[in-house]
Amino acid sequence: MRAGLVQLTVGDDPAANLTETLTQIRAAAAGGADFVLTPECTNLLSSDRAHQRANLHLESADPTLAALRAEAQALQIWLLIGSLGLLTQDADGRFANRSFLIAPTGEIAARYDKIHMFDVNVSETEVYRESAGYRPGTQAVLAETPFGRIGMTVCYDLRFAHLHRRLAQAGAQILTVPAAFNHITGAAHWHVLLRARAIETGCFVLAPAQTGFHPETNGKGRRTYGHSLAVAPWGEVLADGGTEAGVTFVDLDLTEVTKARARVPALTHDREFTGP
Repeated sequence: MRAGLVQLTVGDDPAANLTETLTQIRAAAAGGADFVLTPECTNLLSSDRAHQRANLHLESADPTLAALRAEAQALQIWLLIGSLGLLTQDADGRFANRSFLIAPTGEIAARYDKIHMFDVNVSETEVYRESAGYRPGTQAVLAETPFGRIGMTVCYDLRFAHLHRRLAQAGAQILTVPAAFNHITGAAHWHVLLRARAIETGCFVLAPAQTGFHPETNGKGRRTYGHSLAVAPWGEVLADGGTEAGVTFVDLDLTEVTKARARVPALTHDREFTGP
């Protein structure tokens, strides 16, 4: 199975972002990808809550979701939409950060709301409070496809090893980690964490990423790290997308999952313990 990891540099205009996303998805399919993955925040990347509220939609009315479902059907591919910002009907008005797995029929095969919110102080000038605008999900998701079982996660979830372990023990062979990883934390931690999750679980890890500088109409903007990554179950980096927008291809052989887990069957070695 060939996967195509789409790396994007989105702004805060969903229509413009959709045009570029469709171009890259078509390039991935033309390159032979049966499974195409886009990064977190595929439809919009913005720090302005008012701008988000004015430009986001409910899932049922989201034009990016509708267009990407139609494109998956037209291209006859499996498509992971890394995540979309969506309006919700929650009483507190917070948005959802939702990942979608789209079947070649165009149907939504699975959806996952990001569980762990990026509330961090990276530096004096890099402060994030994702939970102020987005409400966390509560349900881990394992999706069945003809080519394997997929455990769905998003970006900051990467730092929570227990989530990935639970998914692998439930049968996941591929873990998806679409991201808009900060350029500072990315340089320090991105490769190490993705390799660790692959080694710990014996899964393939596929992590399509945002990259570069993302300008906003309010004059602000942010930087993301790029380096869309594909990691093998034994921990080898199979492909690295670097820092330019585009598609990174990787061929997956799921027998490697079985081989890695046979060599080190750590997923079956859990023991109960007490303390601290």
